[in-house]
Amino acid sequence: MSDVFTPLDSHDPRIALGLQGDGASPLLAAFNAAGVVTAGDVHVATTLGELFAATHPSADEVLLAVALTCRAVRTGSVCVDLGTVAGEFAALTSSDDAHEQALAELAWPETQHWLALLAASPLVAEGVLRLEGSLLYLDRYHEQESQVLDDLLARDVTAPAHDLALLESTLARVFPVGTDGVDTWVEQRDACRRAAARWTTVITGGPGTGKTTTVAGLLVALHEQYENRSLAETGRAASARIALAAPTGKAAARLKEAVGDAAARLAPTDQARLADLTTGTLHRLLRTDPGNSTRFRQNRHNHLPYDVVVVDEASMMSLTMTARLLEAMRPDARLVLVGDPDQLSSVDAGAVLGDLVHGYAGAGDRSPVAALVTTHRYTAGIAELAVALRQGDADAVLEVLGRGLSDVAWIDTDDDTQAADLLRPTLLAGALAVREHALAGEKEQALDAMNRHRLLCAHRDGSYGVKRWNLHVEQWLTAAGHPTFEQFYVGRPVLVSANDYGLGIHNGDSGVVVETPGGRRVVVDTPGAPRDFSPSRMDSVDTVHAMTIHKSQGSQAAHVTVLLPSEESRLLTRELFYTAVTRAQHTVTVVGSEAMVRAAVGRTARRASGLAERLSSRLGALTA
Repeated sequence: MSDVFTPLDSHDPRIALGLQGDGASPLLAAFNAAGVVTAGDVHVATTLGELFAATHPSADEVLLAVALTCRAVRTGSVCVDLGTVAGEFAALTSSDDAHEQALAELAWPETQHWLALLAASPLVAEGVLRLEGSLLYLDRYHEQESQVLDDLLARDVTAPAHDLALLESTLARVFPVGTDGVDTWVEQRDACRRAAARWTTVITGGPGTGKTTTVAGLLVALHEQYENRSLAETGRAASARIALAAPTGKAAARLKEAVGDAAARLAPTDQARLADLTTGTLHRLLRTDPGNSTRFRQNRHNHLPYDVVVVDEASMMSLTMTARLLEAMRPDARLVLVGDPDQLSSVDAGAVLGDLVHGYAGAGDRSPVAALVTTHRYTAGIAELAVALRQGDADAVLEVLGRGLSDVAWIDTDDDTQAADLLRPTLLAGALAVREHALAGEKEQALDAMNRHRLLCAHRDGSYGVKRWNLHVEQWLTAAGHPTFEQFYVGRPVLVSANDYGLGIHNGDSGVVVETPGGRRVVVDTPGAPRDFSPSRMDSVDTVHAMTIHKSQGSQAAHVTVLLPSEESRLLTRELFYTAVTRAQHTVTVVGSEAMVRAAVGRTARRASGLAERLSSRLGALTA
């Protein structure tokens, strides 16, 4: 089932009752009562229907399709597949839950009849809706998907000139064969060759496969290419103008830090080439237009000034942001998208990175995708678990979990009370270690203690949620003689929940409340060195004894505990499980029953989109 169906929040009885009178749609009322579409979805559908009601009244099935399209966007898809949507909801009717039984009783329109009604609808004729086969879009998202497709293919018509001999010389220097003759950088060099020869490149790979190391080496190589070319043309060596960006402030800050760390193994001259890179969020890169919340100052008529733009954590990019970025790129500037397509997608509509990987799958040498598959960071157990998750092999996942490995542990339980009892020693010991350093004013040690372990949850609320587990830890601390009644108690771990460019902190930054000679300060783990602030200035922070898996994207911890929700949770997907496991650097503990594990591995967070299929089709036509 595509993410995310939450029927309890969807049903508004006032809408359902209101729709049953005055000749309104009983079909919409039934689907709203079953929790398939929300009051907002219904309102949009009926309003659009009313625009043409006087001359071309819309059939109830058409209005239902509009409501479902609104729901699709709200839950992360860019369109709705009318050929499969009924079957996806039917898969939710396996239990005796009242909402699921209501789903089973719904009268879904027959697909071909439904599509014929839509094709003849004034909403499609006037361009309010767009129909591509069985995919139905709101016009805005169809336009954005078409623009992304057109811009990607336009950028592939020409190729950047580059000095192949110089490139090979640079790559041999930044990715040398070991003194023992072992060559560990084959994939990295191949990715750089592909990126040097194309205006657009997609570098994919899981954590620990060397994506950032590849980026660092690539940027050195491109710097030399631009210096060599400018020297030949003008007599002066000019460096490439490079920007690093990411969807979130935390990810952007980590990218700059990670590139710096990767550059540390390079020669001083090469390190200097990477010393002053422009880094920021995509919103800052494109410069938000105060007069238009969906547009940016950098656009098709005002291109970005950079020769190279690198976007990390590209799996988190929405369709809208991808469209805005592509239109802002100069045709003669390289764009490098870096990410892991198996991780969770953007919180907004679209799963662009995964679509590009699938869309280019059959393109052969025309493909801009460079896949890094060899893991350099993990111990064997975590790497094996990650591979089994990517492959969707539940038996293999359970076999790894149950093997008793030193770096992979499994607490086989579906009882949250039992889980709390079993995890209490670890969580309390970690919280006490943070508090001990915080009381002593040891800022860096407190941060280190906080970052040694992460408890990751799928939900914010409920027995498996972050709020409940934060409360557990605070109750255990209080029972141990360390009250947590004050808002900024000493040792409180916090997570910044909004960018504050004035303070220089970002959404996703973590910190801890520390006692200092000048009073309590919130010490935030920022790139370079920790910075501390008065608690009165920290308006947007949350307690983070536990963290949602979504919030953990782009970060790592030495030891990660993954708390799986019940198998009925619609958030429990393979992508969520994989993202959580791959946050661990050294050890991971999975808490959940076999049924929970199998449910997670067997459920993918599918997002309806036509980008992959349309891209593959266009590429096929070009090579035919």
